[in-house]
Amino acid sequence: MIGCHYHRLGSDGEYELFESTADTRSNWDPAIQHGSPPLALLTKAIEELTAGSGLRAGRLTLDILGAIPVAPVRVRAWVERPGSRISMVVAEMQAARPDGEWRAVARVTAWLLAPSDTSDAVTDRFAPLVEGEAADVAHSWEGAPGYLETVSWRRQRTAEGAAAVAWMSPLTPVVDDDETTALQRLALVVDSANGIGAALDPQKFIFMNTDTSVHLHRLPEGSDFAVRARGSIGPDGIGATTAEIFDRQGFIGTSAQTLLVLRAP
Repeated sequence: MIGCHYHRLGSDGEYELFESTADTRSNWDPAIQHGSPPLALLTKAIEELTAGSGLRAGRLTLDILGAIPVAPVRVRAWVERPGSRISMVVAEMQAARPDGEWRAVARVTAWLLAPSDTSDAVTDRFAPLVEGEAADVAHSWEGAPGYLETVSWRRQRTAEGAAAVAWMSPLTPVVDDDETTALQRLALVVDSANGIGAALDPQKFIFMNTDTSVHLHRLPEGSDFAVRARGSIGPDGIGATTAEIFDRQGFIGTSAQTLLVLRAP
């Protein structure tokens, strides 16, 4: 491991420039990035833009607009829909084409909401998860270098037919030695729901997600997160993965992903 996902390279007008490290590499193809580091970097851009606003993220949606190369990228964030109680903020990542022209490769759209005291009305749909003994095999891509090595994986032993559960902890910061917030740490693992809840054998099928949408009724805390995920595959090469997300204190939200399913060559 290099020790972070991105190195800061400076700025170019409204864009921040970053070098993508080998720690961003996808398990599907080492030339492209796993979805988690871009989600975390764009979440960081949104948090930095809105610091001091008094609003907090209620939803983060990553849309992967094209193959994200392990190469220099640039990032910008802007307020799409301003508001004192409800605001939409967008962050975009661009990478250079072979001819040098920049193209958008990923975008995160966030709904930020104004907190208020509803502590007397708290409800959780799911009981907290307690980490148990880890399974012998952490995931189906054992030995794949890159992003997967930057996370501590503790796949749980679950009953036959039950949703898969994995506890995960990111091991490296998003950018250089910058402090990584709890929301960014969650972003560094939640895109992995597709792999955790895989309904297909990755030796026989490729099932890459085009997006990851995370809904949070409570902000995450700490560095340890559990994802309980289940994939569903349709008859026409399209699937979906849905998941419940937990930290050590309990249930914090849900995620959903759209999948393109292809037979492996």
